Amino acid sequence: MGRLITCVLVSSCLALSACMSESVSESASATTAAEQTQTLRIAAAANLSDVLPAIVEGYKTDKDLPNQDIEITFASSGKLYAQIIAGAPYDIFLSANQDFPAKLADDGAQSKQAHKPFTYAQGQLALYSTTQSLATQSYETVAEALNSALDSKITIANPELAPYGASAKSYLQSISMSQPQSLYDALEQQQRLIQAENIGQAFQYAHTGSVDYGFVAQSQITAIKAAPRQFITLAPGSYPAILQDGIIVSESSTAAEFVDYLRSDVGQQYFLQAGYLNTQ
Repeated sequence: MGRLITCVLVSSCLALSACMSESVSESASATTAAEQTQTLRIAAAANLSDVLPAIVEGYKTDKDLPNQDIEITFASSGKLYAQIIAGAPYDIFLSANQDFPAKLADDGAQSKQAHKPFTYAQGQLALYSTTQSLATQSYETVAEALNSALDSKITIANPELAPYGASAKSYLQSISMSQPQSLYDALEQQQRLIQAENIGQAFQYAHTGSVDYGFVAQSQITAIKAAPRQFITLAPGSYPAILQDGIIVSESSTAAEFVDYLRSDVGQQYFLQAGYLNTQ
């Protein structure tokens, strides 16, 4: 009788253990499934509009996550930073500079939920025109062309909000004129400098011929396969380096997995093919 009771108890314990294991496994699977179906929200600098969608599709394919919902909001880095500070529910912030992610990291440190910024790309600045030929221009002759075209309109992205605009401003400030002022100051004084909200809008102004010249991202030029006469890629040393940092702004495990892919060799190939410089 005692042996029978013992056997029954052992069998019951084994059955209970199996049920518990199955329950834990089902719970883990459910959690994984929930994470994969939960929307991943990315706040991305406007210059990424031509490359990030391809990276997202590559990530979903390579990781076999066809049902992963990923939403991207493109805007100037400064505008996105302000939205995040105001509580916008983004999971990842991909800025066009290093300053805004660094500020978010400092803010996160105060709340003990800090993530470290990471560099994911280095942008290139280009001068673009659909109305003026830039086929044989060099750094010096670009400066001369911009200086001598008295009636030309030139657009840059807002330097206060867009890192590409800040670099374009520095480039124009480095060009001296005969009088003691920079080309940037002269353009502003003559009201020939058209300020766009972000690099995407600056590109549209130049692409549609609304202005004569536009300082845009090389990636935008690459995306449309512009003719050589329509653009010149500025020498990287002629303007402040456009190092683009990102930061995870939520505790989503999917966000961390996507960032790993973004920074992997596979992810970096997308950037190189799109006209960005190697960050390695």
